[in-house]
Amino acid sequence: MFLRVPTFVFMFIFFVCVTTAAAEEVRVAVAANFLGTLKEIITHFQANTSHTILVSSGSSGKLYAQIKNGAPFDAFFSADAERPQLLEKEGLAVKGSRFVYSVGRLTLWSPDSNVIQGEVPHILSEGHFDYLAIANPKTAPYGRAAEQTLKKMGLWESLQGRIVQGENIGQAFQFVYSKNAQLGFVALSQVLDPKINGSGSRWDVPISFHHSLAHEAVLLVTGQNHAGARAFLDFVKGDKSVAIIKQFGYELP
Repeated sequence: MFLRVPTFVFMFIFFVCVTTAAAEEVRVAVAANFLGTLKEIITHFQANTSHTILVSSGSSGKLYAQIKNGAPFDAFFSADAERPQLLEKEGLAVKGSRFVYSVGRLTLWSPDSNVIQGEVPHILSEGHFDYLAIANPKTAPYGRAAEQTLKKMGLWESLQGRIVQGENIGQAFQFVYSKNAQLGFVALSQVLDPKINGSGSRWDVPISFHHSLAHEAVLLVTGQNHAGARAFLDFVKGDKSVAIIKQFGYELP
């Protein structure tokens, strides 16, 4: 005796199978400065698709080294343009997939509203603080921009005894946020994050003080056949993501 199964049941099973097959886990490497912004973008992306985004964050230099050593990321959001271009030249990124997703700003920040007032060079040269936090200039573009800024002001050498370096801009920010350092050069996006909401005191560094902080993203060869990875990169270029990126203080090219 055969059991008659309604047609809609077959249709439901077919839909579930197709949806499951189409859903993918997308592994994304992101520079620490963009982590909060990307999380906000991911929330909206995952609400509208069946894909899941898995994020690893760190300095652009460390993430680049991990990708070179075989880390299975599908996409890379760097805090510079240099490393995505290198990955493309080295055959580890899909040619033609690179794009500038934001342009960052460096800011000198303290959670204390009274610390950064008046002429910043005088604040730094007078030394009424114990520690100044920056990211590692060798691996983090924001750290390199901080070094260039201090050299521009003629203070790089004189402040060496007070500078504490974080492995990435996220760690540098934590030094200041926890008040282990009284002030630090961090990403403006970190200060505009909803948990900080612009509180404290800050000085936005003139863009002429350091090299451009244009940030590029790229599809990696390991993700070239992942529909989810391509869909996510397309979403980052869309109007919703652009609005979020601007909200966090980034500029667009």
